[in-house]
Amino acid sequence: MISRFLRPVFIGFSSLLILILAAALSGCGNSGKQDSDGVTGDEKPSTPSSVKDTLAQTIFYSVPSPIETASLIQKTGVPYNKDYLNDIQNVSKYTTTGSEALNLGVYGSDLSFTSIYDQTQESMLYLKCANNLAGRLGISNAFGEETANRLDANKNNRDSLLSIISESFWTADSYLKDNERPGTSSLIIAGGWIEAVYIATKLEASSKNSEITTRIAEQKFTLENLVKMLKRYDFDPTIADIYKDLTDLKTIFDQISLVKTPSVSSTDAKTGITTIGSKSKLNITPEQLKAITEKIEILRVKITK
Repeated sequence: MISRFLRPVFIGFSSLLILILAAALSGCGNSGKQDSDGVTGDEKPSTPSSVKDTLAQTIFYSVPSPIETASLIQKTGVPYNKDYLNDIQNVSKYTTTGSEALNLGVYGSDLSFTSIYDQTQESMLYLKCANNLAGRLGISNAFGEETANRLDANKNNRDSLLSIISESFWTADSYLKDNERPGTSSLIIAGGWIEAVYIATKLEASSKNSEITTRIAEQKFTLENLVKMLKRYDFDPTIADIYKDLTDLKTIFDQISLVKTPSVSSTDAKTGITTIGSKSKLNITPEQLKAITEKIEILRVKITK
């Protein structure tokens, strides 16, 4: 959530990545897919596609990725806890397009956290599941051999790993948009956001770290953009369901107040240039934080069960 979170997502690793990617579609609970759950992402005929694409892109670029949230949390010194991540065994449960898309976002977010915390072995397992789901959605090209080779070559450089993985999800998003499946892409984004906020609330509860509390409060702005994006595709039943849940969550975030401090001025002694500015602060109460924590957990259980 915050300045950029809709950028899909994510990840990190070791020299075994090539083998993992090659085996991904045959492992990690690869089961037969049920009938479509209605996710199509078709454009509404009443809205010109050029206008819609511009609006969607504006929303997309305004939301931060789970990598950014994970990085900030990691810098607080709060320890890693794998119990907060979605179990890799759950991947076999996701057999509809909607659940596959949502949980590709979830696993992508988990991958970003394991990577940020240098949990190489767990990163590989989560990458395997993400690639599995991507394959079922028809976007496995985003996680192909070339990506595996690049990850292997940069396995000791965290920044490069995260950049490569983010690039892979950009590729997946572009493919879905180009093939008129923006609804599926929006579910991936929503799943990643829900998981990142869920993990943040769990870490905040265990650490009472004020920086994480602030990060959660900042999701107020991100959620506004996420809801706007999903609204564009709420003619689809699966997206409409998630849209309703996030709209309900937004009512809680809307209660968080934004307080602006008085303007102050400062003059540079050398240049003589005077700068006038003010700061803003989000005030989140313990009651609001508790309500968000409870609501996001219910939603997370709903999409990962």
